[in-house]
Amino acid sequence: MKVVAFPRTEQGSGASRRLRRAGQTPGIIYGGTAAPVAVALDHNALFHALKKETFHSSILDMEIDGKVEQVLLRDFQMHAFKPLVMHADFQRVDANQKIHVKVPLHFVNAEVSPAVKLSGGIISHVATELDITCLPKDLPEFIEVDLANMEVGSSIHLSDLKLPKGVSPVAHGGQDDLTIATATVAAGKVSDEAEGTAEGSADAADKK
Repeated sequence: MKVVAFPRTEQGSGASRRLRRAGQTPGIIYGGTAAPVAVALDHNALFHALKKETFHSSILDMEIDGKVEQVLLRDFQMHAFKPLVMHADFQRVDANQKIHVKVPLHFVNAEVSPAVKLSGGIISHVATELDITCLPKDLPEFIEVDLANMEVGSSIHLSDLKLPKGVSPVAHGGQDDLTIATATVAAGKVSDEAEGTAEGSADAADKK
């Protein structure tokens, strides 16, 4: 994805307010061997780009003064109650250096899993994104989680995922095998089954 930015020389909150009134969003590009660069971006283009999942987990081509460099979106701030992007941070990417980034998880085949199809269960997505490290060229837009074989009472863990070549997960807090999804019986179904069991026991008792 391509992003066009313009260098900005004025700094401070006053300058940032003037930019926003003019339909632009202040931002910064940092990292690598070059010095940080303050930039301005078209607000509407940035606002709509932020709605796209790939914008958050892809290498972006940032064009400034006709020169293009590769960056990652690292952070952005929204107004407390207005649909307004207040600021955006981008990090330069070195093709030979591994990056650390979160990528979204895409869950597929829930409807054909035994948990849902045969048991009327519910599959809960415990994690919706995954921390990974890889070279920029190996960065996936998303990682697929296949739920086709899930049964009630089972779980899918990090070790069950098929990660793309060159991609390694990043463990946090000693959780080496993070839980990704779980399958359980729906609460209403549990109540119905319990009620049915109780009625069956009562009928048996009456017959005695």
